[in-house]
Amino acid sequence: MYVVTGDEMRRIDAFTMDQVGLSDMMLMENAGSAVFNRLLQRIEPSGSRVLVLIGTGNNGGDGFVIGRKLMEAGFETEVWVVPPDEKIRGAAKGHADVFAKCGHRYGSFEKDSSLFYEKLTSYTHVIDCLLGTGVKGELRSPYQEVVDAVNRTDACVISVDMPSGIPAEEGAPAAAGIRADRTMILQAPKETTFLFPYAESFGEWEVADIGIPDCSFKNSGITKYVRGESDVCRTLPKRKANVHKGANGKGLVVGGSRGMPGALSLTTLAALRTGIGLCTVALPEDIRLLVTQNAAEATLVNLPSQDGEIAPDGLEALDLTPYDGVAIGPGMGRAHRYDLYGYFRDFKGTVVIDADGLNHLSRELENWKDGRDRLTVITPHPGEMAVLTGKTIKEVERNRFSISRQFAREHQMVVVLKGPYTITSTPEGEQWVNTSGNPALAKGGSGDVLTGMILASVLQHSHKIEGILNAVYVHGHAADQLIHERDELGVTASDVINQLPRAFHSLRYP
Repeated sequence: MYVVTGDEMRRIDAFTMDQVGLSDMMLMENAGSAVFNRLLQRIEPSGSRVLVLIGTGNNGGDGFVIGRKLMEAGFETEVWVVPPDEKIRGAAKGHADVFAKCGHRYGSFEKDSSLFYEKLTSYTHVIDCLLGTGVKGELRSPYQEVVDAVNRTDACVISVDMPSGIPAEEGAPAAAGIRADRTMILQAPKETTFLFPYAESFGEWEVADIGIPDCSFKNSGITKYVRGESDVCRTLPKRKANVHKGANGKGLVVGGSRGMPGALSLTTLAALRTGIGLCTVALPEDIRLLVTQNAAEATLVNLPSQDGEIAPDGLEALDLTPYDGVAIGPGMGRAHRYDLYGYFRDFKGTVVIDADGLNHLSRELENWKDGRDRLTVITPHPGEMAVLTGKTIKEVERNRFSISRQFAREHQMVVVLKGPYTITSTPEGEQWVNTSGNPALAKGGSGDVLTGMILASVLQHSHKIEGILNAVYVHGHAADQLIHERDELGVTASDVINQLPRAFHSLRYP
């Protein structure tokens, strides 16, 4: 499934019509029919009074199809058009004519707004077909007044494609749009489906296929995707009967300090629970017992310590030759400086950098623009991404797609920007939105768990990007399973680790 902006969707529509040969009237009929079929699963004809609210453009045209089909299926339905009739043009006008020729009538807000407001509170359901992806800036009158009035009703509000008033792409100020209970997205989610605070306006959402072929997206250069459960089930690695531990990856986890030994333990345990063949922990020698008693399966390398952290020259004593991948940063501390690029530049394996490792990375970013010959993965939360880019957290949150994509390209790294709907970006410009997870993960230690999972997963996948994406999904999937058993407030990072075997099993044998 693709993710698009409003402008990209218009390009895709144009290609579909001009090059593929599907007419705008047909696409509009497909869209309205797809939404109608889903409405049949959610609205009972008996006792329901449905309002279809129509604006200009394609979204309004979809509304005429939906209204016609609801009426002909026996639903008590009223259609109201907000703009003047002369502003209904193109395919939308064509479907307005079909609506009328079938013997149906609609109300005009322009001619009788007082009656509209009088009747608004009597509807059980409002189908929002006002604006779709056509919003630029703040809503103008009378749309803002209509949106505000709909938001004050007790009706179940179902938006078609987009909640009216909400922008389709990142970067726009938060808008005062429709607050939908459910959004039926047409063909492909738009960027703001996955960005807060916009995402709150979508309510529950689902995607309706309206018949746009895959070639329309590919020829329009779309490289943003949704990563879902079926993708993970299809790509989880399967072990051969004669496999040995060395074939499942030899990983090294570097970090820990006197003040934060637990972070390293979580990362190591997560790597083990994700199936790594051999895991070694490199840590300050004075905290080794605190870590090894929690991760008995891991081997140990003691590093020189200073002030409870790895000594400034401590990494230089560590031989990376035996390892296929390294995760560095959890609980590492910030008292000293380390030359991460100089240390990892010639390493032939994967490097995963998280937590305090990202703070050290931020001081030497210029060096990383040359990249490495092998995969480098960083896993920042929005605050860490703000430090890496010199932007505010608010700017990062508002522009998660573009900021993570640009950083990945400039520094030749895979960026896993954590948060609700984690976004993974590659140096080549591809991006994936993760759909698993919940607020139970908003706790200390969750990121340390993900770091260990990514290290282990990458080393077991022939396609390393799939390894990253699968780790991100399973991490959230484990948390999703846990909140069916207990309240989200009581879920800890250790609980997520203990849940991993069940999470993997449920995906491998769905």
